[in-house]
Formats: sequence, C-alpha cells, structure tokens
Amino acid sequence: MKQRLHVLLQSYPLWVTLTLLPTVGAAAAWLYHIYMAAIPLTLFALYALRRQIRLHRQYARKVLFLLDAIGNDDYSVRFSESGLPETDRLVHRALNRMTQILGQAKNETVQREKYYELILNCVNTGIVVLNDRGDVCQKNNEVLRLLGMEILTHVDQLARVDARLPELLARCRPGDKLQTTFTNERGTANLSIRVSGITIRGEALRIVALNDINHELDEKEIDSWMRLTRVLTHEIMNSVTPITSLSDTLLTRMDEKDELRQGLQTISNTGKGLLAFVENYRRFTHIPTPVPTLFYVKGFIQRMVQLARHRFPDTQADFRIDIRPDDLILHADEHLVAQVMTNLLANALQALGTRTDGRISIRAYCDESEAVLIEVANNGPAIPPEVAAHIFIPFFTTKENGSGIGLSISRQIMRLSGGSLAYLPGKETVFVLKFD
Repeated sequence: MKQRLHVLLQSYPLWVTLTLLPTVGAAAAWLYHIYMAAIPLTLFALYALRRQIRLHRQYARKVLFLLDAIGNDDYSVRFSESGLPETDRLVHRALNRMTQILGQAKNETVQREKYYELILNCVNTGIVVLNDRGDVCQKNNEVLRLLGMEILTHVDQLARVDARLPELLARCRPGDKLQTTFTNERGTANLSIRVSGITIRGEALRIVALNDINHELDEKEIDSWMRLTRVLTHEIMNSVTPITSLSDTLLTRMDEKDELRQGLQTISNTGKGLLAFVENYRRFTHIPTPVPTLFYVKGFIQRMVQLARHRFPDTQADFRIDIRPDDLILHADEHLVAQVMTNLLANALQALGTRTDGRISIRAYCDESEAVLIEVANNGPAIPPEVAAHIFIPFFTTKENGSGIGLSISRQIMRLSGGSLAYLPGKETVFVLKFD
C-alpha cells in the first residue's frame, strides 16, 4: 500500500500535492465546525418538538372537554381570548366559534322539531311512529284522543284499548291500508289505518296514520236512509192521496145510513192516518238549515228541564245539572238543539217510568280541543247491545207507539250543525252531543 502511495506521489507534480493539502484541511475543518454547530441545533429542535407535543396535548384536552360538554348539551363553555399568546388566542377563538356554530345548529334543530310537533298536533289525523321493536318514537295528541289514552310508549300498551290492536300494528308494513273497530267508554270507534315507511340514521321506521271514519260512515248511512225515505214517502203519498180524495168525494154523495158510506169512511180515515204517518217521516229529510247564534248553555238547559217536567208531570226524576264553566257559551242553532234535547230528555223520562229513584244527569263542559260537549245520562235500564247497534237507524224502535225517528232526526240535526251525537255504552244510558 505504501509502495502504491509512493508511486502515486511520484507520478504527480509537487505543486499539485501542495495545492490539495490546504483544500483537504479546509474541508476537514468545515466538517468539524458543522458537527459542533449541529449539537445546539439538535437540542433546540428537540425542545421545540417537546413543546409542540405539550401544546398538542393541551389543545387536545380542550377539544375533548368541549366535545364532552356538547355531548351533554352544554353549549355555555367558553375559553378565554385575552392575556394569552397569539397562537393560544387563535385556538381559543376557533373553539369558541365552533361552540357557537354548534349551539346555533342545536337551537335551530330544537325549534324545527317543535315546529313539526306543533303541525302534527294541529292535524285531525292520529300519527304514531313505530320502530321494528314496537317502540313509539313519536306521536301526536290526536292519536291519544282517538285511542282514549294518556301515555303511549310501546305498541303493547294498545292491548288496554283492544286486544287485537298490538298485533295489528306490529304486523302492519309500509303500504298497508287497514280498518279496525273497537269499543271503549266513548262508544264504538271505526279506524282507518294507513302505513308508510322511512329510514332515519339506518333505522327503519313505520309511520302509522289513524283516522276516525265514524263520521263518514254515519253520513253515508244517513244519506242512504234519506234517499230511501224520500222514495217511500213519495210513492206512498202518490198512491194514498187519490184514495182519500176519492173517498171524501163519494162520502158527500151518499146517504148517512148507507153501509157503503161506513166503508168509505174507514178507507178515508185510514188513508188520512197513513198520510199523517208518512208526513211525520218526511220531517227526517226536511230539516231546516241551522242558523247558529250564541247562547248560554246553563239557561238553555234549565229551560229544557222545565219543559220536560211540564210534558211528563207524573215522573219523579231527579235532575242534576253541572255546567262548567258557569258562563259556558254555545254557538249553534238554539231551536234545533232544543229539539235534540227534547228528544233525549223525553227518552230518558220514558226509560225511568215510575221509578222513585230515577235520576237524569246533564253535564256540559269543554274538552281539550275547546269543543263543547253536553252529556245526558239516566240511571234507567241499560240499552241491550243488540238494540244499541240500531238506535240511530230511522224507523227502528222498541216502543209500542214509537215512531223510530227521534234519534235519527237528532243525529241528523247534529250532523248539519257540524257536531255529532253518540251513545256511550255502560251501566247508565249516556248520550253525548259534541259541538266542534
């Protein structure tokens, strides 16, 4: 190796060797200084890195603290923005701004939910939202009113209304159109059920809409009976009127002692009686248009009771009147409502008969929807279920001399007045007039 180096040095001129030596020395010195200068730079870099890690952890703790507060719906967290270094001040300002934005978004969401809830509670359709486990995610006041419940959190609670309802709603699927009937203390309810579906945050929900179609069914039934009554009265009067007219004409030409006269007299009287009978039924299809006015319910009820006592002086019924509030006002046709009350009180007094412990209770009040309700109840014999199903059918009666149109006309009057008349089954006979 030494021989090779000696040969190499001999092969180059001396001036080349002298020139390279200072250069090599300078390079070595430069590398030495670089190495010595790198030590403090490395220490400074390590210090800066450690400080950045500490600041990172500090900021991370603040972010986590903020997220925990927001997770607990606490948007009052604020970080100081004064007396701090510029970097900390900027970070705190950004976190405060984030809290403000999220708080505004939360408030807007809450207001939107209240808005939608208010809309749901204003519609006349019962709405209940169910998941696949049968939990009630949302509902409105109308569905509670239709079902006669105060609390509804799971579909199984519907068994208290009707044993079939939980299974019916548990099996229903989006697109189904169902109908069900159940009876509670307010009477028989006919519900139309429509089901639609929606997926929120990956969870499948069913929106069940319930409508009480009793009113629609009553209207169709009443319209059918009215058309039938018009046809029957028209045909009967067209047939009987010429008979009675001809009988009266022949009677004027016959001797008082003639036997044919007696027969004609019988025909005439029978025809006139039949015409009066038919004319009585015609009232069912010719109810005048209501002319509503404002009147106090208490004074009106008192007048109806006095009239009922006058019509049935032999009855010993105890009338109990409860009007709340005392100055309750009703907007309806007083004369037509008086006809309904007259029919109901007459039926109640006839049901009590000669009982010495007979009692008729009349209660008037406003419900949660500000509708006026008047209940007429008596402690007479309960109406059998097989009879109660037909009491509003025209011409149906269980009385020996009854016409069978009193309750039919009363329901028709309430329908034309924008209200309803219902029978509530129970130990007592209770009829409810509702004015929406």
